Amino acid sequence: MRVRGLFVALGGLVALGLASRLPATSAQSTSGVHHANGVTWSKEIAPVFQQHCQGCHRPGDIAPFPLLSYVDAYRERQKILRAVERRKMPPWKPVPGFGEFLDARRLSEAEIASIRDWVAAGAPEGDPNDLPPARQWPETWTLGAPDVVLAPERAFEVPSSDRDLYRCFVIPTRFAEDRYLSAVEFAPGNRQIVHHVLAYLDTTGASMALDQADPGLGYTCFGGPGFASTGGIGGWAPGARPRVDPDGVGVLLPAGARVVMQVHYHNRRPGPESDHTKIGLHFATQPVDKRVRWIPVLNRTFLIPAEASRHEVRATYTIPPGRDLHAIGISPHMHLLGRAMKVTATSPDGTVQPLIYIDDWDFHWQGTYTFARPVPLAGGTRIDVEAVFDNSSANRRNPSAPSRDVSWGEETTDEMCIAFIRVTVDGEQLGYRPP
Repeated sequence: MRVRGLFVALGGLVALGLASRLPATSAQSTSGVHHANGVTWSKEIAPVFQQHCQGCHRPGDIAPFPLLSYVDAYRERQKILRAVERRKMPPWKPVPGFGEFLDARRLSEAEIASIRDWVAAGAPEGDPNDLPPARQWPETWTLGAPDVVLAPERAFEVPSSDRDLYRCFVIPTRFAEDRYLSAVEFAPGNRQIVHHVLAYLDTTGASMALDQADPGLGYTCFGGPGFASTGGIGGWAPGARPRVDPDGVGVLLPAGARVVMQVHYHNRRPGPESDHTKIGLHFATQPVDKRVRWIPVLNRTFLIPAEASRHEVRATYTIPPGRDLHAIGISPHMHLLGRAMKVTATSPDGTVQPLIYIDDWDFHWQGTYTFARPVPLAGGTRIDVEAVFDNSSANRRNPSAPSRDVSWGEETTDEMCIAFIRVTVDGEQLGYRPP
C-alpha cells in the first residue's frame, strides 16, 4: 500500500503583497467597529475554525500554515473562502447520504455563508473580548499521553532517492498476558518522507531472523513484512485521525508479541533525512467482548490501459454463511490515478446497504471512517467495490508521462484497489477483563 507524504490543505502562503493586506497590529484592526452584516472573526468565525480547521492548521500538523489567530486567518482569507465554497476544505471525502460516519468534517451551509459574509465585509476582527477560549492542542498525541509508546531504538536515516523504500522495524513487547487496545495512534517522525505506516504482529520470532540478516536498523520489506503475520494493530496514512473504540470492543495485542512497524518512505530531497516514527498504545480500561478484525476487499488482477480516462475496476467478497458480522469502520485505498470508489453490501435477501462513496478521490487525504452506528453484515452478504481510475495524460496527478499501462503493484506509480472493512463478530463473547 502506498501513501505519499505530500500534504495538501488550503494552499501555500502568499509570498507577494502580504504586508499590504495584513492589519499592522490588533490595535489597528476593526475591533469595536459596527459591521452591517455583524460577522466578525472574534464572535462568529473563530469558533468555526476551532471546531473544523485548527486540528490540522496548527504548527507541527499536516496543514501548510496555521489558522490559530486573527492574523493567520486574515492573511489566507481569500484562499479559505475559495476552499470552503468548493468544499475542498475541511477535507471530508465521503458523499453525504451514502453511509453515515462519526466526526464528519463538513461545514454547514450557514457556516460557509458566515465565512463568505466575513470576507466580503473586509474580514473584520471585531471585539477580542468575544473570542472563545483558545483550544489546547497536544504536541504529539491527539488522544493524550499513551499508556505505552513503541518505537525503534533510534532514528533511521533515509537516503535520498527517487525510489520507494519500505523498512520494517521489529519492536518487542513484554506483556505476560494478552492485552486489548482501545486505540492506537501513529506519530510520523518526518512527515515529509513518511508515506504510510502499517503495524503487523509477529508471535513466532520470524521477524527477528529477518532483522538480523539485514545490516543496519530494521530490514527491507518491500510489499508485505516478509513473514506470515498473525494480525495487526492498525496503520496511518496522511489525513487519517485516530479514535477510541467503544467499550466492549478492542484490538488484540497477544502476550509476548513483537510489533513489526512497516514504514513506507519516499525521500526526494537532495540529502538523507532522519525519521523516528512512534506508535502510541491505549489499553482498554473496560471489559472487552469483541475483537476488531479487518476484511480486505481487493482486486489484484486489473490492468488500466494507457490514456483510459475512466477505467472501472471491481472487487467483491462474500461473508461466509453463518458468520454474522457488524462493520464498524471502512478505509478505501487507491493511488494517484484513483478518481472514485463506491462500496456497497448486498444482503442475502437482495437488500443493498451503502457503505461509502468517494467521488473525488485524493491520494493525499486518505481516511479511516467510523460508522455512526455499526452496520449489520449477515453471513452470505456480498461486499462490492467499484473503483474508477483516470490514466489519461490530462490527469494532472498521473505520475507517468507519457501515460502507460498500469496494474496492481507496490510502487507509488502502480495502482491498488482495496476497501478495508473493520468488523466485529456477532457471536463472540471474549469475557476479557483488563488487568
